[in-house]
Amino acid sequence: MLFRSVGYRTEVFNSAQQFLDAYDEQWIGCVVLDMRMPGMSGLELQQKLNDRQSILPIIFMTGHGDVPMAVEAMQGGAIDFIQKPFNDQDLIDRVSQAVAKDLHNREALNEKNEIRQRLNSLTPREHEILDMVVNGRANKVIADDLELSQRTVEIHRARVMEKMQATSLAHLVRMVIAAQSGESSDIGVTRLTRA
Repeated sequence: MLFRSVGYRTEVFNSAQQFLDAYDEQWIGCVVLDMRMPGMSGLELQQKLNDRQSILPIIFMTGHGDVPMAVEAMQGGAIDFIQKPFNDQDLIDRVSQAVAKDLHNREALNEKNEIRQRLNSLTPREHEILDMVVNGRANKVIADDLELSQRTVEIHRARVMEKMQATSLAHLVRMVIAAQSGESSDIGVTRLTRA
């Protein structure tokens, strides 16, 4: 009710296994995860989500928190750890930050995937020229190294810029770098998204 009152759509799961059975990698939002649940613990669920390469941000909450438990949760990638009892507004603020982070991460991931698709559209020769251009080599040097005419290099370079949708050499370099960089015990697990 608290989350719905501020415009979040929620799904509540009674156990970690129930959540895993329903889990969809396309879900957007965050997970509010109790540390102690029947069956699988919150930390075990976090590990299973990590094994599935989930990017859903996790906020742990517990009435039985200790420092080692919080450290383990954070090392596992949790973005927050809140101890019961907590202020409703504090929880809402943390969830808002987590949902914003998820949206930002997904935008960055989509952008990276688009760049990788563009890179995959290049021919082997275009890849070769791209690598040399990104490493600061001039067209004349590339032509000499590849035993091509300078005009041929210019044509390949123009195709690379077009296929990559690069507006400048600096934009092209940024794209290549980006492509290479590679949450109450009776609540159990709650997934939240903006309605």
